[in-house]
Order: sequence, then structure tokens, then C-alpha cells
Amino acid sequence: MSKILYVELINEKDSLKKLVKLPIMGGITWGDFKLTDSLGEGNYRIRAYTNYMRNFGTEFFYDKTIKIGNSWANKVFTKTSYSFTKENTADKVTATVHFEDKNGVAYSENEVSYEVQLDYRTITKGKVKTSLTGDAVISFTNNQSFQNKSGKIIATIALDNKQKVIKSIPITSTSNNVDVQFMPEGGTLVEELPQKVAIKAVNADGRGEDVEGTIVEEGGNEVTSFATNYLGMGNFVFNNQAGKSYSAKVKFKDGSEKTLKLPLAVKSGYALSVNALDTGKVVVKIMASADLVNGEELKVVAQHGGNVYYGSKAKMDKQVLVANIPKKNLPTGIVQFTLFSSTNQPLAERLVFINNKSELIDVSLNSSGVSSAKRGKAAFTFNATNDSKPVLGSFSVAVTNLAKVTPDENNESNILSSLLLTSDLSGYVEKPNHYFLKDDLQTQKELDNLMLTQGWRRFLWRNIINNVGPNITYKPEQSITISGTVMRGNKPVPGGKVMLMATKGTVAILDTVTNAEGKFVFDNLSFGDSTKFVVQARTKTERKFVDINLDIVPGQIVTKNKNGADVDINVNNTLMKYIKESDNYFNEMTRLGLLERTIKLEEVTITEKKNPAKNSSNLNGAGRADFVMTADQLSTCITLSQCLQGRLPGVIFRGNVPYLMRSQNQPINIIVDGMQMEADFLDNVNPNDVESIELLKSIGNTAIYGSQGGGGVIIITTKRGDGGRSTNRYAPGIVTFNPQGFTISREFYSPKYDAASSSSRADLRTTIYWNPQVVTDKDGKTQFEFYNADEPGTYRVVIEGIDAIGHLARKVYTYDVK
Repeated sequence: MSKILYVELINEKDSLKKLVKLPIMGGITWGDFKLTDSLGEGNYRIRAYTNYMRNFGTEFFYDKTIKIGNSWANKVFTKTSYSFTKENTADKVTATVHFEDKNGVAYSENEVSYEVQLDYRTITKGKVKTSLTGDAVISFTNNQSFQNKSGKIIATIALDNKQKVIKSIPITSTSNNVDVQFMPEGGTLVEELPQKVAIKAVNADGRGEDVEGTIVEEGGNEVTSFATNYLGMGNFVFNNQAGKSYSAKVKFKDGSEKTLKLPLAVKSGYALSVNALDTGKVVVKIMASADLVNGEELKVVAQHGGNVYYGSKAKMDKQVLVANIPKKNLPTGIVQFTLFSSTNQPLAERLVFINNKSELIDVSLNSSGVSSAKRGKAAFTFNATNDSKPVLGSFSVAVTNLAKVTPDENNESNILSSLLLTSDLSGYVEKPNHYFLKDDLQTQKELDNLMLTQGWRRFLWRNIINNVGPNITYKPEQSITISGTVMRGNKPVPGGKVMLMATKGTVAILDTVTNAEGKFVFDNLSFGDSTKFVVQARTKTERKFVDINLDIVPGQIVTKNKNGADVDINVNNTLMKYIKESDNYFNEMTRLGLLERTIKLEEVTITEKKNPAKNSSNLNGAGRADFVMTADQLSTCITLSQCLQGRLPGVIFRGNVPYLMRSQNQPINIIVDGMQMEADFLDNVNPNDVESIELLKSIGNTAIYGSQGGGGVIIITTKRGDGGRSTNRYAPGIVTFNPQGFTISREFYSPKYDAASSSSRADLRTTIYWNPQVVTDKDGKTQFEFYNADEPGTYRVVIEGIDAIGHLARKVYTYDVK
């Protein structure tokens, strides 16, 4: 499968901020993002995928919303609350924004200008002053509440020193409406059959909200009552009588009520009921309406990840059939039960979650070598086993001080919640780790309600039955590849000679020949980011005038955040405890000169002539030349030598080769985009592709080029339109290419306090230790060690891992440092 992983950091505007490309080795990789202190606070996303995963849509990419706070370069902190009212059919929103500094001192009577945007459309602007307590009240109305439900307030506050600070405040909803849905188990409500009906109530923010109510028949008689018990999810058992319709009277937490119609029941059909709450078995029950008894033969299939784990056939000789399936025969994770007709048409579906402990890796941790002292050595060993057999696996270890970093355990994204739950559920799953914290009956019921309500479709059965697979546009990547087609006119060039040269980052020259369709491939490449390549092609007879069309894979589109309900309106306030603790660490590192810091200068106005050769490879510096020509001076000629004759001071041409008048025995050195070319190369460059031409002829400018600059230098810079990620074609038969290479992961710094060390530097780490690659040996054993920091607290050790078969491990251990 794919051996390259793409990981993106996406901001609140659904714009890509960073992208790293990581090599996958044995199914494992690791990396990091380097965040500058000038990065604004907000809700960011980490999205990860392989190229092959793009064939199946973005729904099953790893996509996690994270909070990034900023205290170091931040002077203004905001805390916002919203209230909602109705004006006719429109939603009126009142936002109270509190402004204060890092120490909690309010910005009172400061002018604030604001702009309110919903779905990137400005709906109102205005100005307001903060109160004595630092509060600014901003009101707006959403006249299209059915469409525009989220956005942001861009507030600009003027400080006393006339500095203006811009804050972007998320709007997660414009009303307090709650949407309630009723979903029959198996998919369809059937008359005269007792069925479980699930409830899911979601507020305008996208989070679950608990409700209660009653089911009434059309005459007004109450049939049963219901109530959700966790995150707006619950269920009740209901028997829809023939010919009757029913409604639900729903009561919300603010006391308001709403009446909703239940889904209509069909007169004839099948119902599928699955109970996975028993510790040792799964009970599958098939029910049929009376007219279908002694009818067709039915099939039940249980599958997980495309593998079938259970299948049976049954003749409906009575209205109810029951089957018991041992849980030990089913895999851990989401299992899909589907009821098929005799013609293989799906009739009903039900998801259940199987928590099969025998499939998990048992991590036995030995902490006898762990010191509880400050700067003490913490030496851990552990054994990894599955079914009492040693496991050869790869594990990650993360250690934090809970006094500084307080985890949101319910909402944690970890190896179990990601691979076993959210990766197989479309849409937003609220607090996924809640279902793994306890193994009691109540948590199992809450997880089963999630299975009953959460929509799920990784594939369509009719496509599987008809052997229709998805369109495969993107192939699994085994390595970085540079490929393309060589054309001459409109015809491919077979047997053409193609050469690949790396001009930065590494020295490499590779060559190949094109096939009968003119295609060429350079594969098994491995290089770091910012490596620039030149691809040169010729025909069999060494003719240069060919076109090279590189295969460029378009980047993945950034889709809207599916986990919008995780967006935090007050990021810095939520993270304030951590921010203040980390400030101490950053200040200490800065004092010692060990940390990079962005220094934001006061605003000044600088007037300078625009650099006419901003992208130049001139070793003296872009634009530092004796004479510069720009693109607008090159538009009236066919060849470049024609453009330059008589226009470069002190230069004469013999044919199309330039010479300095003072050095007519040595041609001028030609450099195109940093690459040295032959003296007669000039007319191979299309004048329309040139951004600038610099002439170096004085000793002060040519000295840096040594003997190569003795006859002068002409530096040609071609046009770039995309920051250098795609190709630049500046001559027939030559293309420059700047693809993204692998990102080199940094090693986490962990100090050592052995007997020889005498460091007096304060150790104020918030993350104590991180190691993404701890590998067990053939006996399932391994070890890791680190040193405690200077600050006491409860240290939390999280170990996660996977073996070659796919068994998962997660272990959390805490110890006290005094």
C-alpha cells in the first residue's frame, strides 16, 4: 500500500498553513509541525491521509480539531458569550466580547471596530466602545438562518498606545435551535413489530443536547415516554399499530416544546434487532410481518473492514428468528450486520461495537526504576503480549505534567478511538474517548446508542454485489516519483533521452529513455523539501526542440471542518492555565538564548524602489547588478539575443553569443535560474518566459563568481506563478521542477541529569518526554528513560502502539514527582 503520508495543519479559514510529507516504513511514521510565535491563536485542524485514500473522499481522512493558544506574542485576550432571540423568522444574535490583557486587567473604554461574517459573507459592520469592565456588545441578525449558521466576528481594538490589535472570534451558531431525529433500528419501521427507535438531538453548535418527551397516537393518547441520557442520544421500544400514525412531543431543557412526526411505518417488511450488551455473545433477531412468514430465504452477514466474520441463511418459517454469535468470533471495532433477501438485496442494517479484549495488546509496565524526585531518572521497562504471547511492535511514549497540561480525557483522540471508532463513522463523533474510559454496562449502552444513530456508509452493497468498484484515480505511492511525457509538436517522442538533475539539497544526475508513448519515469526517489530539479530531454538524434509535460498530481482540496462542533469560541481562555505555565518555560529559554523568537516592530512607513529582480539567483543579492532589464522590456522581439543587442551597455554579440567589449576572447557566462548554461544557450530561452535579466560586468559584482565571471555574467530569472511548487519552462527541452520532498522530523529534546551534569538552568518543561518509536524485541520487551523536570506534580505516561498484525495497545500510567 501507500508509503507516503501527507499531514496538514489547517486554520479556521479552511486554509492550508503547513504541509509535511512523511515516509512510511513498515506502516509507521512520525513527524512534527514547527509553530512560530507569530501564529495567531485559534481552532486549527490536523488532517492526514495517503494519496490512495483520496479515491474514496475526505470523509474517512484523519481529521482532528485542535486548539492553539498564543500568549507570548499576544497583548489582548477575549472571552465571548452569545445569546439568541427571534425577530419574526430571523435569528438575532447578541455577542458580549470581554477584552483583557494577560494579567486579567480589562481594556476599558477602548474603541472597537467590528465586522461580522457568516459563511465568509459580511452581514454587518460597526464601531462600539468597551465598558468600564472591558465588555463590548455586538448585535447582528441572520436573515438566512437555514443556510448561514457559522462564521466569525473580526474585532479590532485600539489600545492606548494607538496600536491596533485584530481578534477573530468564531461564531458557531446563530440560534439555540435543537434538531431531533428518530431512527428505527435496522432502518425501517414496520407495522405490528416491536422495534427499538433511537433518538438523536443536536443543538445548533453541532453538539448533543439531552431532551425528553412522549409518543402519542393520532387521537392524542400517550403510548410511551422517552429521554436521552448522554449527548442527546437514547432509545425506546415501540410497536407501530396497523394504520396508525404517531407523533413525538419533545421537551427541551429551556422548557419549550415541539411536536414532531415519527417516521411512517411500512405495512410489510423485515426488522433486524442486534443486542451486543451481553459479555459473551451477540444476539441477532430477525422479525417479519405476518404476510412474509414461510416466504423467501434470508441471509445475515456480519462484516468488518471488508472481511466477512459471520454469515448464515434462514427460512422465515415463523415471525421471529434468533441467532447467538460468540463475541470471540468477531473482531474488535464496528461490525456491520446486514439482512439480505434471496436476491441479495439489502433489507436492513445495524451497526454494533465489539470490544474484544483478546485482540488488544497487553502492556505490562515495570516502574520500579522510576524516581519521584525533581530531575530524578525515570527508567521504565515493559512487556507487550497478546494472548500471552510476546509481541514485536512499535510504540510511542508521551509524558506530561498534569499540573501544567490537563487532558480532556473524554475528547482525547488516541489510537483506540481513532482506529476502532471514528475512522469507521462518517460525520462528527462527540467525545469519542468517553466510550473507552470505562467498561461498565452504562457506557456500553451509550456506545450502542451511538451505533444506532450515527450514519455510516463506507460502501454501497449494490456496487459490491454487481462487482462495481470505485474509480481509482490516485495510485498507492511507493516512493517519490517524477514522471511525464516528451512531445514534439503533437506527437510523442519514443526512445527520447531524458536526464534528471538535482540543483539543490543533493547532487544527483539520473537518465532514462521514453517508451513508445513518449512517457518516462524516475522512481524510488528520496529527497528533502526545497530540492530543485531540472528535467532535460532530447530526441534520439539529439534534437533539443521538444516539450516536456510533467505529471503533476493536484493538491487535495481543503473541505469544510466536519468536526465544527469541537470549535472553541474562547481558545486562549480555555488554554490559559497551560499558556501561563508555558510562558515560564519560553521566557527561561529566551533568557538563555536557546529559542527563536519573532520580534514584531512598531509600524513604520518605508519607501523603497521595487526590486526589479526579486526572484533572482544572483549571488550578490537579487537586483545587485550593473544593469537590470525587466519583462516589460522584452515583449517586442522573437529571440532573446535580438532583445538584448544594443541594449546591454558594454556588450557586443557575435551571432547570438554575448561578449564584454573589454574581454572579447571570453564569452559572457549565462546563468538561468541558478544553473550555468553554454554561451550559445541564450536563444533557447523564450523572451515571454523571462522575469528579469541582470548584467554583471564590474569587478565588484563578478568577483563572487571567480574565474567563471571573468568575461562577465548574465543572470536570467524566469517567471514564477505559484511559489515554485510547479514547473518553470524556460526553453524547449528543459523544465525546472520544485516538488515537495520528505520533511525531516526533529528529535524531541530531553535533558540528562547524570552525575557529571551541573546545569543550574531552570527546567520548566510542560511536555517531559516524547518518543515516537519505541520498539519491542522478539520477547516483547523494551525500555525507555528520561529525567523529571524541576516542577512537582503528577506525571502522566501514555503508551500507544501497534504490531504487524494490527493489534492495538494503549496504556496510561501516572506517578508523583515531589
